[in-house]
Amino acid sequence: MADQGIPDATLDGYVRILAAVAATGRRLTRDEVESRRAVGERAAEAGHGLRALVGAHLDATRTHWPATAVSPDSVLAAVAQAVDAFAEGYERAQRLAVRQEEAARREFIDDLLYGRSDLGRLAQRAEHFGLRLSFEHAVAVAQGTVAYDEGDAVLRVVERALIGRFGDRSILLTTKDGRLVCVAPGDQDEVLTFFAKQAYAATDGCQVAIGRPQSGAGGVVQSYEEALNALDLAERLELDAPVLRAADLLVYPVLTRDRQAMADLVHSVLGPMRDARGGAQPLLDTLTAYFDAGCVGAEAARRLSLSVRALTYRLERIHHLTGADPSDPVHRYTLQTAVIGARLLDWPSVAL
Repeated sequence: MADQGIPDATLDGYVRILAAVAATGRRLTRDEVESRRAVGERAAEAGHGLRALVGAHLDATRTHWPATAVSPDSVLAAVAQAVDAFAEGYERAQRLAVRQEEAARREFIDDLLYGRSDLGRLAQRAEHFGLRLSFEHAVAVAQGTVAYDEGDAVLRVVERALIGRFGDRSILLTTKDGRLVCVAPGDQDEVLTFFAKQAYAATDGCQVAIGRPQSGAGGVVQSYEEALNALDLAERLELDAPVLRAADLLVYPVLTRDRQAMADLVHSVLGPMRDARGGAQPLLDTLTAYFDAGCVGAEAARRLSLSVRALTYRLERIHHLTGADPSDPVHRYTLQTAVIGARLLDWPSVAL
């Protein structure tokens, strides 16, 4: 057994059981079966491979085949029963180890993304999962129309694609609150870009947000929150781009940092549009389409399914009500900022 790296303790009691069975032709007792399960569990915990362990049992069977046996069939039946019990114990220990590993991984991910736990201890735990938190990391978050969890096939598909393309590059792929989450080194933007592409394909069109690279354990939390905020902005501003980068959306947090000032701007600039026939919403939609189209009237009219003449009338009406001319560069900046604020604050549906 030493030559195969399998200790003799792994076969503890097995030869004795063979001899007892050969003399009577009986099956294994309940205690004997349980003893083989317990030995199997200990072998799994010691890290021995199941194939080598089964081979060791067969070698022991040939070496210690009883010279006198009631029947060879009874010995073979006992061998099958003993090996089956041993394998059952081995697999039971393996399943327990997997569950413990999954629980530890989930706890680590929760602590990592929520910024809980001592940072030094968190950094030590991170190395077990292939992350070195002293370096910069960036986080990408994919949000689809349904929620995903660790057992979801979508996660496995994306994981296989990432490993197949990049191998082991200190990438952590998981799920959190129904979203797919990918943590990668901050200097490997190609990993997160590829993740976004694969997640989009695997989910039939999810939206992916990528946070900026940040250093340290707290940096992972920052990048993760930036990605979540980008997804929230996309929903509120109706941004339909498949990939959003937090670095490209920094102006929006700046605009909303002083909520009261933004509310005052929306109320003072756009508030008069409430007096229009049909309320402010149609005119707000007109301004949104006009600015999204780069202030090109024909394109804005197409997006609104209006004639250019009808669009022009609406813009003139906005000018009359607000005193701000959308075609004037100075007025345009104020109007566009107010329109962004209205979308962020859900005005006019929500009173300011």
